[in-house]
Amino acid sequence: MKFSKGNHFNIDDLSTWTAYRKNLCDTCRATCCTLPVEVTVNDLIRMGLVDPFEAEGDLKAIAKRLQKAKIVAHFSHKTAIFTLARMANDDCLYLDRHSRRCTIYHQRPETCRNHPRIGPKPNFCPFVVKQN
Repeated sequence: MKFSKGNHFNIDDLSTWTAYRKNLCDTCRATCCTLPVEVTVNDLIRMGLVDPFEAEGDLKAIAKRLQKAKIVAHFSHKTAIFTLARMANDDCLYLDRHSRRCTIYHQRPETCRNHPRIGPKPNFCPFVVKQN
């Protein structure tokens, strides 16, 4: 189980999540960016990791290449879903350590674009107040 600083929520316990409201992200430390990120090949194209021609080929080969590069942690051949690798502290690879903002915001995956409307608990966030 992962607890935030102050242990006021448990990322694995959805009952501790906060209902999303306007401007919630302004005071958050990007806790959602510690969740596993599932992506499609179209996301990988948008992110600049795969070109459209390569995407028409063998997805297993793409997964193998991206796993070797430590960008993808898992690939499900059955669903054609890739799971992005994370840093040792569970942060997304594309989360800036200092600003806690996405470094590929305009190319981010659909999962991220649609958060919190979709996810483990729709319309809720694993929100944590910024620690100063």
